[in-house]
Amino acid sequence: MKSRPRSRHWLLLILLVMVLAGCQANSPDQTPASRPEGNDASLIERTATSLPISPPAITQPAIAGNPAPGTETPSPTFVPPPASFEPSAFYTLTAVLNYSTHYIAVDQQIRYQNRSSEPLPDIRLMIEPAYYPGAFQLNSITSQSGPAIGEIAWDTGQITLPLITPLMPGEILSLAISYAIQLPSPTPSAETRPIPFGYTERQTNLVDWYPFIPPYREGSGWLANKAFFFGEHLAYEAANFTVNLRISDENSFHVVAASAPAQVEGEWRRYHLEKARGFALSVSTQYQVKSAQVGNVEVTAYTFPFHPAAGEAVLDTTIKALALFNQLFGDYPRKTLSVVEADFLDGMEYDGLYFLSNGFYNLYQGTPAEYLIAIAAHETAHQWFYGLVGNDQGNEPWLDEALCTYSERLFFERYYPEALDWWWTYRVNYYQPRGAVDGSIYNPEGYRAYRDAVYLNGAVFLEELRKTVGDESFTAFLKAYVDQNRNQIATAQGFFELLAQFTEADFGQLRQRYFSSP
Repeated sequence: MKSRPRSRHWLLLILLVMVLAGCQANSPDQTPASRPEGNDASLIERTATSLPISPPAITQPAIAGNPAPGTETPSPTFVPPPASFEPSAFYTLTAVLNYSTHYIAVDQQIRYQNRSSEPLPDIRLMIEPAYYPGAFQLNSITSQSGPAIGEIAWDTGQITLPLITPLMPGEILSLAISYAIQLPSPTPSAETRPIPFGYTERQTNLVDWYPFIPPYREGSGWLANKAFFFGEHLAYEAANFTVNLRISDENSFHVVAASAPAQVEGEWRRYHLEKARGFALSVSTQYQVKSAQVGNVEVTAYTFPFHPAAGEAVLDTTIKALALFNQLFGDYPRKTLSVVEADFLDGMEYDGLYFLSNGFYNLYQGTPAEYLIAIAAHETAHQWFYGLVGNDQGNEPWLDEALCTYSERLFFERYYPEALDWWWTYRVNYYQPRGAVDGSIYNPEGYRAYRDAVYLNGAVFLEELRKTVGDESFTAFLKAYVDQNRNQIATAQGFFELLAQFTEADFGQLRQRYFSSP
């Protein structure tokens, strides 16, 4: 790799203390980067320009090399699921946001069909805003068609709706919900997970902001995990969304980043998104906007005015990562991808949109060997490992986080091979990763142990797995894994069962070494 200038050694030391794995809060041994103060109001403007960036040409597999001896690729026997997929849930939200008072009123409809073979005696609703005291006010919830609901039972972050008669297989339940949210303004903490939901002086973020129905697993019930101090706990079914948004403030100009493109009708912005894990919005009066095209996808970067160079670097990285991951994992299914500079710690993924902390922007020095680039590639990879392929993020987080961390390595290998040693040294090996890759977010040893095991040791495991089975098998497997689990909830068991169809190599010892449940 290229030697880094000595004048930047101090920067590396700050980064090593400040930065953690993508999508997580800073751990106690890390400190957030400083933020610029005193923004000049004259800089608050929207510049909708198109960067002169074209999709990078990829004419050969990014993972190159010969298979390891004795690991020739066998003919796979798996049968992918049918191409047609119809979501169980349809969400329609009509929301009026007052940006200045941080208040949103919502009328919501949910149409849910029981796609299981079991009668459902109740319906579970995940309500993330209810974790914040005084934030969520439920005005009413009624059954418009299907079984009537009994007295609801509240639990932290979720409610159970008992049904007077069970929802039979194939039967449809339609719910109407009215509620309001007084948005919180959480204080960033190095000891807990990042908190995108709410507002700061620079932005308002609506993420996991509406009641939704979690996946149902036959034989075990609702996959409805509780939040913890770190990590993501939610699991999402792929669903369809129609979102109608009006911002009620007068005489204010608001830029809205969203999971899908808007159709503007007077004061209303109307969105439609299909087969998605969720719908996210971010609103600000400060965003500068730049867009570029990669194939049929428009990538748009929403950046605070004091970080133009870093914003362009994030946009360029996202475009490159999309092109590469399209080849490796299959086509990105959306028409747009929004990249939002975050006024909170670290990064966070949502379907069609991801956040990246302004701390990474602050420290950007214009080279590829930087966390801004690595985490942007990581969050882009989440559009496949989380978006296209869902998982139980609370109990099997490695199925998205380890794969996205390793996707950073694939990104550097393809575009910046001279920075690959930097990535292994400062992103992974510096922390001496250890611990069971299949650990959950409920790790009693704390955030550092969770991150080192799931993200970093997970990347080390995938590197050794690649060497064991050979590049050809590894590449073919990753693409088939996405194909087979598209719009589904993947499991570790399914991961290894499918892997066995792509290699004759014995990876059992790797599982014993890296997993607590081999």
